[in-house]
Amino acid sequence: MSVVKKGKTSMLWIKAFHIISVITWFAALFYLPRLFVYHAMSQDKTSIERFKVMERKLYRGIMMPSMILAVVLGTWMVVDAWAFYQTQYWLHAKLALVVPLLVYHFYCGRLVQTFKHDNNKRSDVFYRWFNEFPVLILVAIVILVVVKPF
Repeated sequence: MSVVKKGKTSMLWIKAFHIISVITWFAALFYLPRLFVYHAMSQDKTSIERFKVMERKLYRGIMMPSMILAVVLGTWMVVDAWAFYQTQYWLHAKLALVVPLLVYHFYCGRLVQTFKHDNNKRSDVFYRWFNEFPVLILVAIVILVVVKPF
């Protein structure tokens, strides 16, 4: 196998794992706020404690590692082909959308702590609307990556 072929193949593996980690990250970004909805609606101690455990495990065990892997692998691909990507403005727009997604991610972590300490002041309705934000970002990112409008 030639060096060029080997290099291209390894980048395909990186891209594949980047996509897998993004899918996993978004699954967690969709599910954690749903847990917040149900947690905000809970009245009994058993349910409240169960949601605290589920939220903590989802955030620390799935959401955080997936986000780190998605960012590291995405950065790797961009750095590896920067000569090409520097003029790909769809990618610049995609990366600009990743920033508020990261803010959302860490705000979710803050909310996990808020619920952990029984300090939630928001209703389930707030969390239902809060849950829609990553959907909008996902739609925009997929369109940018697939259509490459600019």
